[in-house]
Amino acid sequence: QVQLVESGGGLVQAGGSLRLSCAASGRTFTTTAMAWFRQAPGREREFVAAIPWSGSTYYADSVKGRFTISRDNAKNTMYLQMNGLKPEDTAVYYCAAHRTYSPSYYSRDGATYDYWGQGTQVTVSS
Repeated sequence: QVQLVESGGGLVQAGGSLRLSCAASGRTFTTTAMAWFRQAPGREREFVAAIPWSGSTYYADSVKGRFTISRDNAKNTMYLQMNGLKPEDTAVYYCAAHRTYSPSYYSRDGATYDYWGQGTQVTVSS
């Protein structure tokens, strides 16, 4: 079992920054592919960024160059640094985890992730 707890959301003006954290329980964090997804009101959940346990990073085109995903395996924590925030980034952000023995595994499909956090609200005002 992996339990995930997000934090760091809030209200920020357009152009501002936020840093989300996702703390994971359990000893298997180092062999867990991690990702961020988001869901805006009335819209489907969408992929934001992913980081397999190899440390490679992958981004949605809409956030590339503005967001940075990272992980600290010693702290069992994943981060999402969000810069240059736009009103269209407003959503509930969720972290997700998939246990795998493949160091390069990642997915942009939320259905492949086994564990989810409760979400943290990010609101960007114009």
